[in-house]
Amino acid sequence: MNPPLRERHAKSGKVPRLSGEELSAGLSELPGWTLVEGTRLTRGIKFKDFVALMQFVNRMADLAEAENHHPDFSVHYNQLDLTLWTHDAGGLTENDLVLAARIDALLSAG
Repeated sequence: MNPPLRERHAKSGKVPRLSGEELSAGLSELPGWTLVEGTRLTRGIKFKDFVALMQFVNRMADLAEAENHHPDFSVHYNQLDLTLWTHDAGGLTENDLVLAARIDALLSAG
């Protein structure tokens, strides 16, 4: 049995696109994330202000670098919009689920 997504790390090299069943199982660990067109995960997160958002973005950037898997995101004052997908696979891979769960863990840690 695999450990929870938040305890895993992104895999290096080419990672296969997830099947529908694998994606459904992974999404069960990711409340707050939305599947878009079966190929992307999105999440919007509101912070108390711009400074709090940017502090989080910097921590998220460190995480993304460590995992060598990077989210697309946009900042709108206190609103962070995230999109995850694996460009090489043309859709979602385990790395996207892992990064989403690890981003959630960062949010939980405060």
